[in-house]
Amino acid sequence: MIQRTLSIVKPDGVRKGVIGQVVSRFEKAGIRIVAMQMRQLNRKDAEGFYAVHSERPFFGELCEFMTSGPVVVMVLEGEDVIALNRELMGATDPKKAAPGTIRADFADSIGENIAHGSDAPETAAVEIAWFFRGLDIVS
Repeated sequence: MIQRTLSIVKPDGVRKGVIGQVVSRFEKAGIRIVAMQMRQLNRKDAEGFYAVHSERPFFGELCEFMTSGPVVVMVLEGEDVIALNRELMGATDPKKAAPGTIRADFADSIGENIAHGSDAPETAAVEIAWFFRGLDIVS
């Protein structure tokens, strides 16, 4: 089934200069990038986007990190792209991520783990709409 998902190269990935390598992995896996932009999140943006985690102890630290530098947000499209993207990213903890995954290769910690990916079709729809209007997406 063709799906769309949101992917974010987080501030640590932008600082490390691995945007191109992340994009290349998507393209090599047959994933189409149908929208992409670089932006600097402010605190309100980060708190709104991650509101689902607002009661968790790491929420403040997460928002601080996500506003620490620019991010690259993308809409990915492809066959079962939500699961495929999560497989390419690897486990949240880079020490537990499979060799060859984005997080195993580039991330330093659970908190600074290079990438975000939607976890379900419903989440993807909400997250995509947070950053992109319909006209911004080119299939």
